[in-house]
Amino acid sequence: MKISIVERVLHFRQPAGTSRGVYTERKIWLVSIADGDAVGVGECAPLPLLSCDDLSDYQTVLRRFCDDVEQTGVIDEESLRDYPSMLFGLETAMRSLHAQQASQNTLHSTRDSQPPLLFSTPFARGEQGIPINGLIWMGSYDEMHQRISQKLEQGFRCIKLKIGAIDFDAELDLLRELRQHYGPRQLQLRVDANGAFPFEEALYKLELLSQYALHSIEQPIKAGQWSNMAELCRESPLPIALDEELIGINDPGQKRQMLNIIRPSYIILKPSLHGGMAGCREWIEIARDMGIGTWITSALESNIGLNAIAQFCSDVYGNQLTLPQGLGTGQLFTDNIPMPLEIRGDQLWICRNS
Repeated sequence: MKISIVERVLHFRQPAGTSRGVYTERKIWLVSIADGDAVGVGECAPLPLLSCDDLSDYQTVLRRFCDDVEQTGVIDEESLRDYPSMLFGLETAMRSLHAQQASQNTLHSTRDSQPPLLFSTPFARGEQGIPINGLIWMGSYDEMHQRISQKLEQGFRCIKLKIGAIDFDAELDLLRELRQHYGPRQLQLRVDANGAFPFEEALYKLELLSQYALHSIEQPIKAGQWSNMAELCRESPLPIALDEELIGINDPGQKRQMLNIIRPSYIILKPSLHGGMAGCREWIEIARDMGIGTWITSALESNIGLNAIAQFCSDVYGNQLTLPQGLGTGQLFTDNIPMPLEIRGDQLWICRNS
């Protein structure tokens, strides 16, 4: 078994704005595990200034973990708990390798252009789509308005808006206009503040947002304020979902403690940020025990990562996969890695040759 690492830079078709700043390019590391003629590929993609494993010597640390896997043939999930993007990349590469090895032992081997069958699910086999939300990045009022119109024309029935960067009244105007044309049964609306609201203003803003029958708001205040977030979850007229709040919490006991204190309506899981596939399964099991909803989102990965997250999502939720997931980022890059992933209406599909 031999593991190689290749660094790549992906470029956005248009600047992707959040309350933390604007992305124009995205650095990723592709890990390839070779064993005989079979090769599995995974993606390690930490987000700058956000991932708990956003390290200045990232590739050096990743190389050390790859060397361990080369020697043992297995991934030590426990030692990689605090390095979620590395764990996710290695998990994906190992599953991809096993899929390639399995295909070599069948009469109908997987063609190079086909995504590896990481999980045996209807979605992974190309028989079923996954419902997804249409993501509207921050921009000027006119830019966001145009992007919303495009998503509606494409057939999306759930739209998620990044808020907190332009004037709040302008964001309310956008929501008001949407609700004038589409009721809650026709269009589900989610908003993501990325921690943009000061705690002192948050409840008032949540009350204003609640006029528009929103499904939920993600991370209204900055992470790390457990008592303040718990108060918001108790008092908010809107369901609150946690995202950044989960980053860096990798111990099962601490996960349960945080959720028990804050008691959100939802948690949103990104394998690259929240513990790889193994860590996300752990989060979901704990959340289910506490009656907290979950959904899964990609985190600006290339198609390598998006494919893995989508297949993982289909395995985790099975027949319960009805809530729109956040899996539409593959179209953001001008130089994405080719893979037959396709958005049809408001669903993500894998296109497989029969």
